[in-house]
Amino acid sequence: MKRPHTRTALLYLTAVVAGALIGFIGGAFRWCLMTADRLRGELVEWSHAAPGPGWLVPVAVAAAGAALAALIVRWVPLASGSGIPHVEAVYRGDVGAPTLLVLPARFIGGVLSIGSGLVLGREGPTVHMGAVIGAESARQARLPDADIRLMQTAVGGAGLAVAFNAPIAGTLFALEEVTKSFRLEAVLATLFAAATAVSCMRWMLGNNPDFDVAAIPAPDLAWLPLFIVFGLLTGLLGAAYNRNVIWFLDRIARLPRPPVVAKAAIIGAVIGLAIIIYPLSVGGGDPLTQMILSGQQVAMPVIIGLLLVRFLAGPLSYAAAVPGGLFAPLLALGALWGLLFIGGLDAVWGGEVTALAIPMALVGMAAFFGATVRAPLTGIVVVIEMTATTSVAVPMLAATAAAVLVSSLTGTPPIYDSLGERMGPPPPR
Repeated sequence: MKRPHTRTALLYLTAVVAGALIGFIGGAFRWCLMTADRLRGELVEWSHAAPGPGWLVPVAVAAAGAALAALIVRWVPLASGSGIPHVEAVYRGDVGAPTLLVLPARFIGGVLSIGSGLVLGREGPTVHMGAVIGAESARQARLPDADIRLMQTAVGGAGLAVAFNAPIAGTLFALEEVTKSFRLEAVLATLFAAATAVSCMRWMLGNNPDFDVAAIPAPDLAWLPLFIVFGLLTGLLGAAYNRNVIWFLDRIARLPRPPVVAKAAIIGAVIGLAIIIYPLSVGGGDPLTQMILSGQQVAMPVIIGLLLVRFLAGPLSYAAAVPGGLFAPLLALGALWGLLFIGGLDAVWGGEVTALAIPMALVGMAAFFGATVRAPLTGIVVVIEMTATTSVAVPMLAATAAAVLVSSLTGTPPIYDSLGERMGPPPPR
C-alpha cells in the first residue's frame, strides 16, 4: 500500500529535526571526550613529576570512571556495551525501541568510561543516542510503529556519521549493517538525518576531516598483489579479534565475584596502569592513529607492543560492560597492523616498501574493520571520509574484499551478530 504524501513528508521532516538533535548532542559528546583526553594527558604528566606514589592517581581515576559508568548501567541496563546490537534488534522487531532514559545514561556513562581511558569507541554510544532521539521524535510525530523502527535506525546511522565525521559512511552503516537493504525510504531518511547531523556537529567542532593526512600518491598497481596478501592475513587477524572479544566477555561474566561494579573498577585500574606506562596504548585510539598517519617514525618493538596491548585491552575494556563501542579502537588496530606489516617486509626486503607505510596503514584501517564487522563498504568509506584521502582506494577495495572473504571462511560470525546473540530479554519498559 502506497504511503500518503503527507506522511512521507512528515517522516523526512522528522529525520531532519532528529538529525539536528543528534548532531548537537553528538558534537557535545565528542567535545567532552576530547576534553577528557586532554585532562587525562595532563594528569599523567603530573603523576610522572609528582613525588611518592603519584602514579596511583591516574590508576584510581580510571578505576573510578569505570566503576561509575558501571553504576549507571545498573540503573539503565540498555546503556551497556555498544548499543548497536540493540539498534539492529529494534529494526528487526525483536525488542521495543529505546526510551529517553537511555540518552543521558549513554552520554554520561560514555564520558566516564571512554574518558577514563578504556579502549572503547565513541560511535556505539552516539549511534544508540541517535536511535533514542529518532524513536522518540517519531513517537512525538505520531508515526506508526514501523516508522518508529525506521527512524531509530536512520538517526542511529546519523549518530555514526557524527561520531566519525563521515555522513556517507553513517548512511551506509544504517543500510549495510542494520537494515541490510537499500530501500529508497530508508536511504532518504538516513541521508536527511546524516546530512543535518554532521552539519550541526561541524558547526560546533569545525569543518575538517578527523585525521590530517598529507597528499599520498597512488601506489603503483604492481603492488596490488601485496595489498591482497595483506588483506588475506588481515581476515585471519579480524576473526581472531572477534573470538578474543567473545572470550573476554565469557570469562569475565563467569567470574562469580567480585560484583559487576567492582569488576569494572578492576578493569579500569588495569587500563590505568597502561596509561601510566604508555598513554597511547589505551583510549579510543585517535591520537595514535593520527601519529601513524602523520608519518612519525615508530620503532618496531613499540609497534608490536602497542598492537598486542590494544588487541587485548580492547576486548578487556568491552568486558567491563560499560557504555562504549568497538569501531574506533578497530581503526587504530588496523593502522598499527599495516605499519607492522610494512616494518616486517622492510626488515626482510628493504628499500622500496617503506614508501607504503602510510598507504598500508590506511588500508589496514578499512580491511580490519571489514574483517570484524563484515560491513566492507562502510569500513572503506569511513576511512576515506575521516582522512579525506582517495588515492589508496583501489588497494583498499582489494584488501578489504580479501579480508572479509577470509574472515567469513573461518566460520567466525561478524562481531555484532555474536553480540546480538548474547542479548538477554529486554528490560521492562
